[in-house]
Amino acid sequence: MEPVRTCLGCRMRDGTSTLVRVIARNGEVVTDRSATLPGRGAWVHPTRTCIESAIQRKAFGRALKAGTVLNTGQVLDLIQAPPGALEEQAD
Repeated sequence: MEPVRTCLGCRMRDGTSTLVRVIARNGEVVTDRSATLPGRGAWVHPTRTCIESAIQRKAFGRALKAGTVLNTGQVLDLIQAPPGALEEQAD
C-alpha cells in the first residue's frame, strides 16, 4: 500500500507517486523528486493550480517551518517545464 500525503495547494490527500516532495534549502523551496533529501518535507501536486494556491496561501513557509520568506522560483519552474521533463528531473 502506497503512503498517502496531503497536497499543500488543494489540501486533497493522494499517493506519494502523484505528488512532488519539496524541502527548504538555503532560503529556497527545492523539489525532491527522489524523496530522499534530508530535512522537513512537504508535498504538492505538480500542477499550476496547486503550486500557485500554495504560494498564495504561504503554505510552503508554514509547512516547512521556515523562519524567513522562501524563494519559490524552482517550484514555479516545475509547472513551466514541458511534459515528460518531470521524469528526467530525478534530482
